[in-house]
Amino acid sequence: MLYYIIRRVFMMVPTLLVISLLTFFIIELPAGDYISNQIAALKSSGEQSSVAKLEFLRKEFSLDRPFFERYLIWIGLWPGPHGFDGLIQGNWGWSFEFDKPVEQVVGPTLPLTIVLNFATILFVYVVSFPIGIFSATRQYSWADYGFTFLGYIGLATPNFLLALILLYLFNQWFGLSVGGLMAPEYIDQPWSFDKAMSVLAHLIVPTIVIGTSGTAAMIRRLRANLLDELHKQYVTTGRAKGLKENQLLVKYPLRMAINPFIADIGNLIPSMVSGSVIVSVVMSLPTVGPILLSALQSQDQFLSGFILLFVAVLTLIGMLISDLLLAVLDPRIRLGGRASS
Repeated sequence: MLYYIIRRVFMMVPTLLVISLLTFFIIELPAGDYISNQIAALKSSGEQSSVAKLEFLRKEFSLDRPFFERYLIWIGLWPGPHGFDGLIQGNWGWSFEFDKPVEQVVGPTLPLTIVLNFATILFVYVVSFPIGIFSATRQYSWADYGFTFLGYIGLATPNFLLALILLYLFNQWFGLSVGGLMAPEYIDQPWSFDKAMSVLAHLIVPTIVIGTSGTAAMIRRLRANLLDELHKQYVTTGRAKGLKENQLLVKYPLRMAINPFIADIGNLIPSMVSGSVIVSVVMSLPTVGPILLSALQSQDQFLSGFILLFVAVLTLIGMLISDLLLAVLDPRIRLGGRASS
């Protein structure tokens, strides 16, 4: 298992390089960049005094160099105006829109984004796992129909609409504002026990809002997988040998049915981040979602590139976790890893 983990971690390095190249290519697709757009706007308005400063920034951040050279400088594999000073060396880049280092722009939001995504994924699995099993083992019962109906509602309801509904209901029924991820008095304050409790309390509503559609999809998927396994011959044979239903369910079909369920951990992370952008704006959540939206709109390439790469890293970590869980749950995966080694 140790060799399997080491091999998977080393495989993440070339994967990250490919993802970083694709990310840089995508954010460079629109014509121009932040500095070029600012220069064009100043020239069109007749303001020439600030153009020289922008031209200096263009050279300072290597925006006047060819594509691959800019990419390698951004990564830190090619010397720029200040030598090797890229992502590998810990320099996240400069945000032209906020006029400060990317680290200062996204630094406070990264821990909250990770916490929110972790809480949402935990909510999706904790809720969908027992409901999916219950629906599959009681097919066509009233409870199955009820959960199916709620699942379709969850899939059909946009997250931002659910956020608006909950904001209204909490305000009308309890007189509470559920926006943000902490009480206003804790914003920009050092971490403490009270601040952590405030974050946990404010996590409830956005976790439900963001995780609803994912939960509904997971319930339907687990139900379908488990029903398929329950109708196979080995289950009938197990029943004929006298195995109890609960023992039979846990030992064989459930372990087979949850493989795709566990494998989706890595895929959930980017969908949570992308799906929470509008929700974060509606609920004033201090996550990277609104910053990414603003960076893409203004073509702030270093800021948007880092956030997209950060999401890719979270995705790779999620896929690593899912692979390790699958290796524990499914002996065939372990045997396959040993055979290839």
